[in-house]
Amino acid sequence: MDAPDDVALPAELMAQAQAQWMTLMAVAVWGDLKSEQLGLLGKLRKRILDLGERLKSLGGDRAWIPKRRERIKNLLGSCLSARDALLQAERAAQGVTGGRDIGKLSEAFVALHKLITSELQGHENAWAETLQALNRGALQEDDEP
Repeated sequence: MDAPDDVALPAELMAQAQAQWMTLMAVAVWGDLKSEQLGLLGKLRKRILDLGERLKSLGGDRAWIPKRRERIKNLLGSCLSARDALLQAERAAQGVTGGRDIGKLSEAFVALHKLITSELQGHENAWAETLQALNRGALQEDDEP
């Protein structure tokens, strides 16, 4: 991870995240889900929408941030926000107690969770190592406009 343009997630990973999130949202909005808690399904949908916004921010262009160190910190912060949003959505989904599509909802959450915890984790670790190297002075900071 020595190039300044390495502060981004691969396009194929972002496409997978988007597809899996869209599947999750489709089940949450159009699926047959039931809850004994009043208002839970609306809350769940809002949490999933927030998750989508957080995932979208992962793929955002950070070229406007002049220093590589700051780009990495921004991206790591976005990763943390996405993980937190996923956790909040998963907690809300625990209140779904029935319906024909409860299995589909669970499968969609599991697929997205696997993507975020496995695929994304490898990139996060590499960015964290790069950030530590920059902080130690082992790597040269770029000063692009």
